[in-house]
Amino acid sequence: MIEPEESAESQVTNISRSRVQVLNAELVRMHQAAAATINTGEAGLQQSAAANVNANSLSAYQSALASVEAEEALSQRSVIGYVQAEKASVNGYTGVVVAESAEVHYGMTGLVAGRNVDVGGARTVFLVGRNISGNVTVLMDPRSALIAGLTGGLFAGLMLLLGRVLFRRK
Repeated sequence: MIEPEESAESQVTNISRSRVQVLNAELVRMHQAAAATINTGEAGLQQSAAANVNANSLSAYQSALASVEAEEALSQRSVIGYVQAEKASVNGYTGVVVAESAEVHYGMTGLVAGRNVDVGGARTVFLVGRNISGNVTVLMDPRSALIAGLTGGLFAGLMLLLGRVLFRRK
């Protein structure tokens, strides 16, 4: 495998079955490749992985991404840790989606926050939005979050008190 340290900025970069540390280009296409950092206008990833992606437009299919900042992000059957975008459409497993307009379809998302949120057959742990539409299963509503927080705090307090009583020096 070719493993360059850093790529020079070019107009179009096609990467296949390679690893790159830093990738700067106007248009990036990756197929079965990995990159640490991608700075681009438009990125298309297929069966690829990236740690940090900064792009105007991102399209990812069956890819794994740690952090994405984009104007428009579209992912299908992908795993993403964090997405921040003006318009985000995710399908797969996502940790956090923060977007002006967010679409979440058929997958699992930890936190979705946005002004306009459209959910189609997805599950989320937390959902925050002004205009929410679609079929969503929220795993933790505000009432259960309050109960879980109070129960966890009570349990932690009792454990600290018990530890202080049992292990007090004489």
